[in-house]
Amino acid sequence: MTVFQGWIDSRIDPASARVIDLEVDPAQASRAAIDSARGITAVISGQPRWTESRLAQRAREAGHAAALLEAHRRHGERFFDYLHGSFALAILDKQARTALLAIDRLGTERLCYAVRNGTLVFATTVKAVTRHPQVGFDIDSQALFDYLYHHMIPAPRTIARGVHKLEAGHRVRWSAGGTTSDRYWHCRFEDEENTFDEAAHARELLDELQTVTAESRANGANGDAAAFLSGGIDSSTVAGMLARIAPGEARTFTIGFSAEGYDEMNYARISARHFGTRSHEYYVTPGDVRTGIETLAGGFDEPFGNSSVVPAYYCARMARDHGVSHLLAGDGGDELFGGNVRYARQNVFEWYFRLPAALRSGVVEPLAHSGLGGVGPLRKLRSYVDQALVRLPDRLQTYNYLSREAADSIVHPDLLGQVNVQLPMEEQRQVFAEPETSSVINRMLYLDWKYTLADNDLRKVNSACELAGVQVSYPWLDDRIVELSMRVPGPYKVRGRQLRYFVKRALRHFLPRAVIEKPKHGFGLPFGVWMREDRGLQTLVARSMASLRERRLIRADYVDTLVRRHREEHAAYYGEFLWVLMMLELWLDKSVDKQGAPGALR
Repeated sequence: MTVFQGWIDSRIDPASARVIDLEVDPAQASRAAIDSARGITAVISGQPRWTESRLAQRAREAGHAAALLEAHRRHGERFFDYLHGSFALAILDKQARTALLAIDRLGTERLCYAVRNGTLVFATTVKAVTRHPQVGFDIDSQALFDYLYHHMIPAPRTIARGVHKLEAGHRVRWSAGGTTSDRYWHCRFEDEENTFDEAAHARELLDELQTVTAESRANGANGDAAAFLSGGIDSSTVAGMLARIAPGEARTFTIGFSAEGYDEMNYARISARHFGTRSHEYYVTPGDVRTGIETLAGGFDEPFGNSSVVPAYYCARMARDHGVSHLLAGDGGDELFGGNVRYARQNVFEWYFRLPAALRSGVVEPLAHSGLGGVGPLRKLRSYVDQALVRLPDRLQTYNYLSREAADSIVHPDLLGQVNVQLPMEEQRQVFAEPETSSVINRMLYLDWKYTLADNDLRKVNSACELAGVQVSYPWLDDRIVELSMRVPGPYKVRGRQLRYFVKRALRHFLPRAVIEKPKHGFGLPFGVWMREDRGLQTLVARSMASLRERRLIRADYVDTLVRRHREEHAAYYGEFLWVLMMLELWLDKSVDKQGAPGALR
C-alpha cells in the first residue's frame, strides 16, 4: 500500500506551483503527516520518536511533519541525531529545488525513488513510482536473478529497472547537480569483554523492553495492542511485557501446523499460561495456502518468496477478526543477540583459524587431503577443513540452490546472459566487511540486519499485516534495544555453541524455563511436505511451473528435475524452491502481465 508519493522537478521555474507535487494516501492518513513552511514541504510516515524534548513537544502539538520541519531548520541534517523509531521521510525545498529522502536505521519503513529527465519521483512503493509518466515499468534482469538467489530482492535494487529502494539507515540527496546516497547512521559494536557488566546490562534490557513495549502499545489505535506469539524467546518476551503492562488484558495470537517438526503450539501455550494472556489459536491448512496464495503473491510490491508469510498473514487476519488493529511482533531479537543456529554452526568453523597458520597449512590440511582423508575419522576432518576454508560470508550460502548447483544448470540462457551471477555474493562480502568489529558473530549479525531483517522478515510481516488490515510494531527493534545489543560483546551473544547466551541469562527469571531451553525452531511453512499429499497444491504448482517455463527464466529441464527431486528426495528442501518459483510466476502474472508492461517476459 502506498503511504505517500511525490515528485520534484529541477527544470521548471521555481514560481510554478508544479515544481513539486506531494500527497499522502487518504486511506493511510493515520500513518503519515505532511506540512509546509517557508517554501519547504516535509512528509514522514511510520512511528517516529524524537529524543529532543522541544521536538517531541512540537510533534505532540502539531504532528511529526511539523517537528521534522523545525528539526531541519534548526539542526540541518544533524536532525537525524534526534530522530529515532521507524520512519520514511521526504523534505522538498521548492525554491532551491532540492530533496532529501531517508528511512530509519534498520529499514522498518520503506521508500523508493527514480530520477528521470531532471525529475525525482519517490513513493513508499515501487508500483507508485513506476506509475509516474516519467518513469514507467521495465523489469530489471539482475533483480530477477537476485530473487532466485535470495528469494527476495535486496535493496537498493527493485524489480523495476532504474527504480531504487533506500537501504536501512540511508539518505538520498537530490538536486539539479545530481543524486547521492550515503549512510547517515553507522553502528558501533563493543568488542571488549573485560569491561562488560552483564548484570547491569541484563537489568537495562528488562527495563528497556518494558518501556518500549508500553510505548509501542500506546502508539496503536485506542492505545492498545495484542501480540504475535510463536512460543520462542522473542515473541514470548513481548507477550510477557504486554501482560505485565496490562494484567489480565493482554491478548496473544498463535499459528500452528499439523505437520511433524513444524508445530510450536505447545510452547506458545506454555508462555500464554505463564503470563496469563488471553490466547487465540489457529491451525493453517493446505486449503488456506490454496485460498490465500494469490492474495499474498499480488499483495507484495515485488516478487517475494519467503513461505512463512502464510502463517504471518493468517495470524494477523485472525487478530483482525477478533477486533485487533495493532500487533506487536517479536522480530529482531535473534539478529541482535545471536539467536540463529547458523551463528553457532559458523562459530565452530571459525575455531579452525585459532590454530597457528603453520600448523594448519603444514600439518592439518595435508593430512585432511591425503589419501587417508576419505577414511574413518579423517573423513570428518576433511569435511570440516574443506568447509572452514570457505571463508565467511560465502560459507553462509552453502545450502543456497544457486550455490550448490551451477547457475547455468538452473537459469535460462536468455536471462543468464543479462546478469552478473557473482554480484549477489560480492554485495554480501561488502556488507560483511562494513562494521568496525573484530567479532565474526557481530559481522554475521550485521549482515542479517540487512538481508534477513530489512530485506526479508520486515517486508514479510509488514506486508502480511497490511493485507490483513493490521498495524504492526517491533519492540525488539527499538533503537534503545539495538544500541544496547551493540554494547554486548560477541562472545556474550554466542558462547561456543550456546545461542543468545546473554539474553537467556537476562530473561531466565522472566520467561518459562521450557521456553528458555527450547531448541531453535523457526516459523516455516511445511509446503513441501504438504505438497506430496495434497492434490490441490500439486495442481497449483504444476500450473505455475508450466507457465513459468514459457517465460524463459528457468531451464525447463531444471523445473522437471526439481519436481522429481521433491517427489523422490527431500520434500521440504526442494519444495521450498518450488514455492519460490511459484510465487515468482504468480507475481508476474498478477502484477506485470495484466499491466501490459514491456518486459513481461512472454
